[in-house]
Amino acid sequence: MKPDRIKKVIENMENSNLKQIIVYSKHSIYYLTGIWAEPGERLIALYINTDGRIELFSNAIFGIDTVSIKNFVHKDGENPVADLAYTLSSGAVGIDKNLPSKFLIGIMELRKDIFPVNGSMPVDIARMIKDTDEIEKMRHSSKINDEVIKEGIEAIKDGVTEKELANIINNGYMKRGASRGGTQLVAFGKNCANPHHGSKNITLSKGDSVLFDIFLPINKYWCDMTRTVFLKEITKEQEYVYETVKTANIKAIEKVKNGVPLKDIDKAARSYIEDRGYGKYFTHRTGHNIGLECHELPDVSSQSEFCAKTGMIFSIEPGIYIPDRFGVRIEDLVLVTDDGCEILNSYTKELQIIK
Repeated sequence: MKPDRIKKVIENMENSNLKQIIVYSKHSIYYLTGIWAEPGERLIALYINTDGRIELFSNAIFGIDTVSIKNFVHKDGENPVADLAYTLSSGAVGIDKNLPSKFLIGIMELRKDIFPVNGSMPVDIARMIKDTDEIEKMRHSSKINDEVIKEGIEAIKDGVTEKELANIINNGYMKRGASRGGTQLVAFGKNCANPHHGSKNITLSKGDSVLFDIFLPINKYWCDMTRTVFLKEITKEQEYVYETVKTANIKAIEKVKNGVPLKDIDKAARSYIEDRGYGKYFTHRTGHNIGLECHELPDVSSQSEFCAKTGMIFSIEPGIYIPDRFGVRIEDLVLVTDDGCEILNSYTKELQIIK
């Protein structure tokens, strides 16, 4: 159990007038209990009541052995929600946004006296602010990311394919202790104009931009970084776009400080790109919070209603994407401090033309 984290969640529940919640996210359950399970289609859930009751509901196949928390264990073939349903108090129940409808409907069929409300925010808000242990894990993940991106860029050569570089990146993570493998985003030339291009058997050519967006969890905490380089030569427009994105990235980072609205950080990057004539080609938000999941609440966008708070970690990743030609994105992770921020990754953002 993580009593300090549980306490934060209960405080958030009380602030939201929520008496009880069901936590389904495996990441949130791990955050609150230290218990990790891969449930697949089966049920694992954590019940939290502001009266102090904390109870786990799991399948026997998970093999969870805990003495720190009451664990109701069901088996395949049994009703997975029966114990959970009859644990609930009458009235409102905060439901995890990730809870599948098959479980929620099953609960409601057994308990006609409860009604579901959105119950994710008390946990999501607690997870927004990283504690000392989480910050150290995020620093370590980003250090690994620096090493892996260097390895990937050093592997650039004539004739290499997007998939080959993506595999080099993935293998680089795995040999450095990644929690799992994953699909890395590597794009060449006009494919860089697709922000989430899936790597293919496309070979690299002279003058191509090469975009690496690389990310995996290390000790369950994610790293995430994007760099764009060029092979052998660069046009004046490519250089102009690159310097525009790099400066937008820097301007947004300079804006980061405890108490600053996240929408203002987005504006710092977006307005600079607009002033340089490429506003319509910046097609996504400036960033997202990150931790046990790659994308967490809140995002750094023009619509965000959150402010930066000391202990938050989020990405700053402006980009320019010119259809059928090329694209550039530069992404860093930043840790918010009282008077600014700490950039977690240190791999260079200076323009690189690979010879």
